Amino acid sequence: MKILLVNKYHYVKGGSETYYFGLAKLLEEHGNEVIYFAMQDEKNYACPQSEYFSKNVDFNKSMSAVQKLSAGFHALYSFDAKKKIEKLIKDEKPDIVHINLVHRHITLSILNAIQKFNIPVVLTAHDLNCVCPTHTMLCDGKVCDRCVREHSYKPAIEQKCVKNSAMQTYLAVIEAKNYERMHMYDKIDFYICPSDFYRRQFVESHITKNPIVHWVNFLPSGTQYHLCKDIDDYFLFFGRLSVEKGLMSLVKAYHKGNFENKLYLVGDGPLRKDLETYVKENNLTDKVIFTGFQSGDELKKYVEHAKCVILPSEWYENGPYSILEAIAVGKPAIVSNYGGLPEIVDDGITGFICEPNNPDSLCECLKKMNSLSDDEYSRMSESALKKAKDSCDCEAYYNKLMKCYKELIKAKGGNKI
Repeated sequence: MKILLVNKYHYVKGGSETYYFGLAKLLEEHGNEVIYFAMQDEKNYACPQSEYFSKNVDFNKSMSAVQKLSAGFHALYSFDAKKKIEKLIKDEKPDIVHINLVHRHITLSILNAIQKFNIPVVLTAHDLNCVCPTHTMLCDGKVCDRCVREHSYKPAIEQKCVKNSAMQTYLAVIEAKNYERMHMYDKIDFYICPSDFYRRQFVESHITKNPIVHWVNFLPSGTQYHLCKDIDDYFLFFGRLSVEKGLMSLVKAYHKGNFENKLYLVGDGPLRKDLETYVKENNLTDKVIFTGFQSGDELKKYVEHAKCVILPSEWYENGPYSILEAIAVGKPAIVSNYGGLPEIVDDGITGFICEPNNPDSLCECLKKMNSLSDDEYSRMSESALKKAKDSCDCEAYYNKLMKCYKELIKAKGGNKI
């Protein structure tokens, strides 16, 4: 089978790209052919299909008024991406298209091109862009589900929820209404949500009548599920140092508990300076360790030697790889009770669940982790490992996905290429 994978970035930027490249590897290992469509970027990995990639759009760089207007229209509907993916499909003739992140850069304009050839489309939902103008369900730093609950984008406009900008919010709402008018989401035949929480948001939004399922993200083929023997007595967060990850609550909880364990913050991001200031002002510089960005074997060492991994997110996480990778090596996890996180961690069994935006609740979870006896900790580690094995097996995921692909292709009755 030939599968066309689509994602705005063709280099590892976050969890969606971990999935995108991991899926490509999994499909190829089973004898399938994988081709790609993405956005042009100097950071992209080498790819035979790069000549087809759509033009690069960076909404974060400084732009003139004319450039901003042009970028705004592109975010609504990319004629460039539509034209280029149509040429790619004519030349490569894929059996199925599997979409990941596309909003605002590649855009759903590509669905109109794909539809011409009667090719099935699968979407893995890595964010909430399909149901929320901000794609995060965050407004002024607080979670908000009003647009989903009220089946209206009026709350977004009232709250200027996209970067507190009326103009950017209007553009995001116009994008959403335009897709609704063109029935774009009905042109996607099958939706995969890595968390049941995301699945419920999609169902409640009524964006489509097509199937929406919850499949936990798989871990890559070759993942070695095992318990770590040499454990150091430190707490660990790894990932992007940003507000929505709940890191200010974490350092406040750590400070409140006066713990002897060190706290390692592995990663980088916009909140780092504020975190470092808080740590310095509260005389924690010898105990809270900033390592900067780490990857590969170095990151693996931090995870394997940690006492536990912490992700106290203050937004609706989906199915984060940081926690899946941690439990795959038997690490108990402390997470907040938001989004898909409580689906991964069973409170008191594979870790502990704290209330979001609540340093006191998080502090209590850290204390509970420290109070575990050796036998209790071992049981929790074994339970975490079992959860990973049961939930994240790539072969089971592949079998489900191929069954889905084949049924969709059969239902379409063959393409028109």
